[in-house]
Amino acid sequence: MDATFRGHLGLIIILKYFKRRGPFCRSCGIATHREMTSDSLWQGWWGIPSMIVNPIIMLLNVPQRLKVDKLAEPLPGAPRPPMDPGKPVYLRPTIVGLLIPALLISVIYLVAKRDPEFAKAGDCIHDNNPIATALPGLVDRNADVDVVPCSDPKAEARVVGRKDDTDDGESVCRTAFPASDGYFTYKRGSTRYVLCLQSLQTPQQTKPTTIFGPVNP
Repeated sequence: MDATFRGHLGLIIILKYFKRRGPFCRSCGIATHREMTSDSLWQGWWGIPSMIVNPIIMLLNVPQRLKVDKLAEPLPGAPRPPMDPGKPVYLRPTIVGLLIPALLISVIYLVAKRDPEFAKAGDCIHDNNPIATALPGLVDRNADVDVVPCSDPKAEARVVGRKDDTDDGESVCRTAFPASDGYFTYKRGSTRYVLCLQSLQTPQQTKPTTIFGPVNP
């Protein structure tokens, strides 16, 4: 039976594709499909493009496998013994590779959740810059800001508004969000935005929340 089974290797930004063409007997086709699927399950996810490509590659193998499954078992006495199909994929250790995309997506989600670029009204922020903590009267022009839960004791200000495509925090926040008492601006390349902030600290603890993200040299 003519059939083609494919595999995929993801190397962050490099994608490699593998292909094995038939004809296959039933045992050889099943063995090839299981081997290439098993390899793709653990080595095919490493990179964002690969997370999209790898499932497609494995789905393309399904109709090829169905064709092979319809064949009769190889007859004894063939010139070359058929391949051993081995264990089904779900009984191989590589089946845990199905967890890899879930773990990668979880990591990306957690990182993005703390990134101020994805902050919205109602989120709270914390400035990790130790200078800002040590010198409460200093306006931080090299802020290292994370989004944190508002229940976190480290939360310093709540985002009351956001404007994209601008870095004029003082003007934007004074006009559009008068309840704000500070702002965070970010400008790098074509990415610019302003987070208008309202301090969560008590009057005795308050330090200026006018902070600035990375700016172009």
